[in-house]
Amino acid sequence: MKLNYRIVVLALAIVFGVFFSLPSLTQMENGKKVTLGLDLQGGLHMLLGVKTEEATKSRIKSIAASIKHFSDRKDILVDDLQFSETSISFALLDEDDIKQTKEFIESIEGLNISLKGESFSLSLTQEEIIRTEKEAIDQAVETIRNRLDQFGLAEPIVARQGDEKILVQLAGIKTQEEEQRARELISRAAKLELMAVDEDRAGRVYTMSEGDAREYGDVILEDAKNPEIKYLVREIPILDGGMLTDANMGFDQNNRPLINFKLNAEGAEIFGDFTGKSVGKRLAVVLDGKVYSDPVINERIGGGSGQISGNYTVMEAKDLSIALRSGALLAPIYLMEKRSVGPSLGADSIKASMIALIGGFILVIIFMLVYYRMAGVIANIALIANLFIILAVMSLFGATLTLPGMAGIVLTVGMAVDANVIISERIRELIYEGKSMHKAIEDGYANAMRAILDANITTLIAAVVLYAYGTGAIKGFAITISIGILASMLTAILGTHGIYQMLEDRIQKSKNNRLWFGIKG
Repeated sequence: MKLNYRIVVLALAIVFGVFFSLPSLTQMENGKKVTLGLDLQGGLHMLLGVKTEEATKSRIKSIAASIKHFSDRKDILVDDLQFSETSISFALLDEDDIKQTKEFIESIEGLNISLKGESFSLSLTQEEIIRTEKEAIDQAVETIRNRLDQFGLAEPIVARQGDEKILVQLAGIKTQEEEQRARELISRAAKLELMAVDEDRAGRVYTMSEGDAREYGDVILEDAKNPEIKYLVREIPILDGGMLTDANMGFDQNNRPLINFKLNAEGAEIFGDFTGKSVGKRLAVVLDGKVYSDPVINERIGGGSGQISGNYTVMEAKDLSIALRSGALLAPIYLMEKRSVGPSLGADSIKASMIALIGGFILVIIFMLVYYRMAGVIANIALIANLFIILAVMSLFGATLTLPGMAGIVLTVGMAVDANVIISERIRELIYEGKSMHKAIEDGYANAMRAILDANITTLIAAVVLYAYGTGAIKGFAITISIGILASMLTAILGTHGIYQMLEDRIQKSKNNRLWFGIKG
């Protein structure tokens, strides 16, 4: 027997496959394992809608806050700054400030600007409204995906579906408590705002209506702990969560959970300017429309950091910091459809899939043994190696295995053996023509190479397209097919060639073509 580099590569591939697939096969605690998808281990399927019209309201409010900060920083006197769901209006008290105010407003993209005397009227252009609504959906997809990744779920599926819908699939959600926690994390707006308390009218908050408050440019908010407690705050926030860069759970001096947050450079500057001018006044820390605290400002606060305290459990504080860190949703989301897949259904799916995989695998092995004899044994060795390599690669990268993914593995079994069939047939043809065993093996592989490469490359291209444009389970199918094709090219083309080269002298000396290739002569 002659050892060659091809047989060494095949041996290393088999060792790699067995070593890295063992944790998944034996479900040992250590080592990386394949993650089962929603259809195999059970979980939660949700279809979410996005209230895109709320995104334009938030955009208007954010622009109003920018104008307020600009006028404060430049000492520009602004009268009656108001905003509605679609527009902003204000007037300047000094006409000398019109030029720089107009320049600032023109630097904000997507605005229709109307100027009459010292009065400005602003609204979003139709193009900006469309862009804002589209951005809200795209941002919701990324934000939900980030939150679920930090939540600790393996391979959550979050994908846009249609124009205003989001598909979410969470494998491994088994209890009602886990489902509720995941739903709250997904749907929470996590909109942080720092708002000035209207000290002049705060004492009248319990006798004022929402309309009365709006006349003064204020809004009435409830306390997060006690809804009976009300706050009168300026409707235009000092800054919002868009300037947040980090949020982490911490503990106060009494060992109670709280959230520490940090602002970006712009937010830190705005925060410092406001606190410097508002010593002795209160600042309301507002999260999702609820006031969590209203500390008195004792001095200018620099550095751009702060805290949100509340009556949290450790889990609630952790989830809230995840929601803040991953970003606020630009528009609220709502549940349109929910489906739970039980673990028992997943177990049935695994059982049916394994029967199909093992049954197909055994039939292929038997066929190869009966029809090609020892060449079939060599092909089956490559086939077994191929399955181990697929599982090892998926385990190594923590890939998710779904029902379509298992179908891809079953299909890969057929594709992997197909290459060996082509090679064996080419070798048999050359033996019939009276070629030497060495010539038959080498020319057989050379002649079969083009057909094998053509078939595998075209299938691989299709798999890449499926992965690029597909979602969820389709991606799982594409991944397993792609790994299977690459593994089969390694085992069927390189590996079996090495085995034939190693056994070439023995095959030649035996002169038993029926034993080795299933043919007479």
